[in-house]
Amino acid sequence: MPSPPLDFEKPIIELERKLEELTRHSTGQAIDLDGDISRMQQKIAVLRKEVYENLSVWQRVQLARHIARPYFLDYVRMVFTDFVELKGDRCFGDDPSMPGGLAKIDGISCIVIGQQKGRDVKENLLRNFGSPHPEGYRKALRLMRMGEKFHLPVIALIDTPGAYPGIGAEERHIAEAIAVNIREMMVLRTPVIAVIIGEGGSGGALGIGVADRVLMLENAYYSVISPEGCAAILWKHRKHAPEAAKALKLNAFELKKQEIVDEVIPEPLGGAHRDSEAAAYNLKNALVAALNSITTIPIDKLLSERYAKFRKIGAFSEE
Repeated sequence: MPSPPLDFEKPIIELERKLEELTRHSTGQAIDLDGDISRMQQKIAVLRKEVYENLSVWQRVQLARHIARPYFLDYVRMVFTDFVELKGDRCFGDDPSMPGGLAKIDGISCIVIGQQKGRDVKENLLRNFGSPHPEGYRKALRLMRMGEKFHLPVIALIDTPGAYPGIGAEERHIAEAIAVNIREMMVLRTPVIAVIIGEGGSGGALGIGVADRVLMLENAYYSVISPEGCAAILWKHRKHAPEAAKALKLNAFELKKQEIVDEVIPEPLGGAHRDSEAAAYNLKNALVAALNSITTIPIDKLLSERYAKFRKIGAFSEE
């Protein structure tokens, strides 16, 4: 689908439009403009590299939310094989915003779960804009326990602005569902890998994010609160979201530095939506490498390391 340009991408789009006009004029009028076309292509390449290699934290947040960015089911199609979706939490119902099931990656059988957004109004209503209900988290836990029972590793792809805060979700105990997931994932006796592929919003992300290895795509973000929410609290207006994003240190490189994530997965220049196949290739390689590194660790040692990994987050000592 066409990718609507973000504000910082508009100079690049304008040059690309001029290049199209030059090419069309050269072909239609039989005029040799190869030199001009070549110079324009070089100018675009330089500008694209300059823009995308110097993105601000807020610009990365915008890329994480890009409507053309690959979503969970896109990565399932490109990275995994033999996917069989399993529905329902065996308690209330099914939550389409949290699909999951059995799959294979590089011949390795696994459980894969994640949040799914929509690209139009109809799909967003079906997927609840990627904000799961309590039954979504309970379904995810049911699938994770299935993975534990049959000795299958669990892979969670996180992409949510946060769990759904509506009345129905509160009535069905959304906070309890997330809390139980966090507790149970900490002692789940099977390898777990979590990847933030887009938005990693608050407890909605952490509800499937307790893992032995936490990976993150280059232009994703992972935060206790959205930049807009933080800006509304601290500055009383969401227009300060770019400042909040910077203060929250929610981008992949800052989180890697703080050892909250274990690996940053590179994206194609311009973001995953510019070349989804390349992004999927990078994701698959990172997942297979992570699986190979943890599936050989004895389960008791793995659980001990998982516990220690999350206990040390936020712990600092001053000299």
